Amino acid sequence: MPIYEYICRSCGLEKEHLQKMSDAPIELCPECGSHDYIKQISAAGFQLKGSGWYVTDFKNKPVAGAKSKSESKSESKTESPAPSPATAE
Repeated sequence: MPIYEYICRSCGLEKEHLQKMSDAPIELCPECGSHDYIKQISAAGFQLKGSGWYVTDFKNKPVAGAKSKSESKSESKTESPAPSPATAE
């Protein structure tokens, strides 16, 4: 069951409620009894871990023709160093 965040516009109470998705929104503030108790929009908090479908199906795969990190590093090392500025004599 999801946890919904509510806030009362009258008294400022912020509270979380564990409800079924099919439950009607709570309309009365448990603190002051006001009808200004509204459900807030909030981000869902979950994280995919382990070797499940997400890791195996959506892992970044190398694109054809793209250079890997090791190739681009070796190319930058083989370039000649920048010439040093001339000194006045």
